[in-house]
Amino acid sequence: MTTHDRPSRAELHDRPGLLRGTSWELFEDPWRGTPSFADEQAVVAAAGLVQLGEAFGLDYPVNAFMPGMSQARKPAEHVIYANHPAHRDDHLDSYYLQSSSQIDGLRHRRADDAGFYAGTPDELIIPGTEEIGIQVWADRPIVSRGILVDIAGLLARRDESLDHEAGEPIPYEYIDHALTAQAIELRAGDVVMLHTGWCEWFLGLTAEQKLAQQALRRATGIAQSEEVLDWAWDTGLALLAADTFAVECLPPVSDSPFLRSAPNDRGMMHQEFLAKLGMPLGELWRLGPLARRMDELQRWDCFVTVKPLNVTGATGSPANAIAIL
Repeated sequence: MTTHDRPSRAELHDRPGLLRGTSWELFEDPWRGTPSFADEQAVVAAAGLVQLGEAFGLDYPVNAFMPGMSQARKPAEHVIYANHPAHRDDHLDSYYLQSSSQIDGLRHRRADDAGFYAGTPDELIIPGTEEIGIQVWADRPIVSRGILVDIAGLLARRDESLDHEAGEPIPYEYIDHALTAQAIELRAGDVVMLHTGWCEWFLGLTAEQKLAQQALRRATGIAQSEEVLDWAWDTGLALLAADTFAVECLPPVSDSPFLRSAPNDRGMMHQEFLAKLGMPLGELWRLGPLARRMDELQRWDCFVTVKPLNVTGATGSPANAIAIL
């Protein structure tokens, strides 16, 4: 499959059996998923966007979100040691690979009604096996045109803002309106980055307030809908990222169309994005500085690289993402 003969998501639902609604067996590299849309031509075109030479790291520090929204992920312990007076080395203990700015790999979610991406058997999702592991994107990093969709900026111009404490769901219409306001025409292979302001809001809370938000289990994000998935796949996105905890809102909206197909996730879209479409999600990205600079320039495209850690079989990784203007 190429970007030119890509079936629509509606057509994916006409596929038989477990292939229904999936991109399984459509890409030349069966484990790569939608980063395949960022082909050599997309990389060459994206390289032409480097005009100012300004680089922006899109990762927050390793322990920035401690405490964070996850109750399971613990702070990493950074240890520096010396074998002799002229030597220093270090290691991280108890490092959760998705505890800060990160990318969800295709092992991160299993579809309740279909299984892991590409029909990978459950028993192969263990350390050291290669099937649909994050190392696929480390060996051949995700490089393409990055598009920042400034939802926070759109609402600010309307004298509005997102209610982050309530975990306000972001309807697809906000994305569409922001793209129109920014005069952006998306193309296959794009890395889309949604700027909401959630990360900077959360990091501005006290430790007690962060723990209270964690207990509420409410986080701003895209409202669950078929429309969002249709848009992401039919556009041919290589990756969808956001400066939010889960890209999609938590808890899922009460009328999520995925309540029956994703009962273990209470109707989240992660299973659809990762296990069915093979589309990686970037979470907790540091988009504020980039968004402010882009707003100054009134320019919303950039050259983006995403290079996960080369850990064979990992389910996720720090994004190690860079945007260059």
